[in-house]
Amino acid sequence: MQAVTAPPAMSTTMATGSQDAAESIIAALRTVYDPEIPVNIYDLGLVYRVAHQGGGAVEIDMTLTAPGCPVASEIVRMVEDAVQAVGGVHTVKVRLVFEPPWDKSRMSEDVALELGLL
Repeated sequence: MQAVTAPPAMSTTMATGSQDAAESIIAALRTVYDPEIPVNIYDLGLVYRVAHQGGGAVEIDMTLTAPGCPVASEIVRMVEDAVQAVGGVHTVKVRLVFEPPWDKSRMSEDVALELGLL
């Protein structure tokens, strides 16, 4: 498996494929924005795990800024659609997890600076 550098508390593994495939998946995740905070879900630290299983299957574990988010299903659909559009990806399974809970420390430093938290 090939690991990719990611924001804190996030892992990306590649069972097969290349660094380019991992970067393409991450780029797709960066097109999905949290509806309440004008930041993409990847740099916001909502994505905890991305696993490219081979055969075009991708699994994603992610969370939300709040467990009761009223647009949870919409965000999951947006993630599935964005990653599904990556060349070589055939299936996407998104799993919402709430442990560990999301907090501001999971944001990239650039996002924290952009939001005035540093």
